[in-house]
Amino acid sequence: MLTEEDIKSSLPAQVRTTVSPEFVAMVNNASTDPEAAKLIRENFISYTRILKEGRFKTDDYIHAIAYVSYKLMGYSNRESYQRTFPARYTALVARGCTNKDISAYVGAYNKNKLVNLILEQTLVPMWVLNQDAYQKAINTQVTLMDTARSEKVRSDAANSLLTHLKRPEKQQVELDIGVKETSGMVELRTLLTSVAERQRELIGQGVSTRDIAHQKIVEGSSTDVSDAETVD
Repeated sequence: MLTEEDIKSSLPAQVRTTVSPEFVAMVNNASTDPEAAKLIRENFISYTRILKEGRFKTDDYIHAIAYVSYKLMGYSNRESYQRTFPARYTALVARGCTNKDISAYVGAYNKNKLVNLILEQTLVPMWVLNQDAYQKAINTQVTLMDTARSEKVRSDAANSLLTHLKRPEKQQVELDIGVKETSGMVELRTLLTSVAERQRELIGQGVSTRDIAHQKIVEGSSTDVSDAETVD
C-alpha cells in the first residue's frame, strides 16, 4: 500500500497539494484484484513525470494508469475500460447503449492524450524485448562456425559474428576552425601586397629603410609620413 507521503514525493510539486486521504485510498483501491492493484500502484509511481507535460487532473491520471495497466495485463480495450470505469460501464449498459456505441466510447478513451502519453512510456525497445532471441542467434552462429560441414556455411557464420559483434567504431567530430575569407580581408591582402611591391621599388631606388618605415598607407600606395597629419 502507498502512503500519502509516498504519493506526494512521487508527484510534481505543482500537484502535491491535491493529494488527500481520499485520493490515497483511490490509488490503493483502484482494483479489487490484488495483482492488478499492485501493478496500478507501481505504474502510478513510475509515470508521474507525465503530469509535468500537461495540465492533467490527478483523478484522470489514476484512471488512465489503471486503464493502461489492464491493457498491459492482456485485456482488450473494452475489458480495460470496463474494469477502470465499472460504474460508468454499467450505466451505459443500463441505458441500452448498443455494442457499437460502447465501442465508440471505448475507442475515444483509448485515443485520450493522457492515456497515450502513458502508453508511450511503457513501450519496450525491440532489442530489449528480443534480447533472448538475439543471444540464441549468436549461439547458433557460433555452433555453425565450429561444426558445420560446409566451409561456406562456417565462413558465413564467422563473418556474421564478426559483423554484428565488432567493436563500436570511435566517432570523430571534425570541427571547421578555418577562417572564412571576407571581401574586406581580400582588399587588405591586395593593399599589403601593393605596399610591399612599392617598398621594394623604393629600396631599389636607394631610399633608406628608416624613411620607408615612417611612411603611411593611403589608398594602396605609400606616402611619406611627413606629408601626413601628426597625431598626438
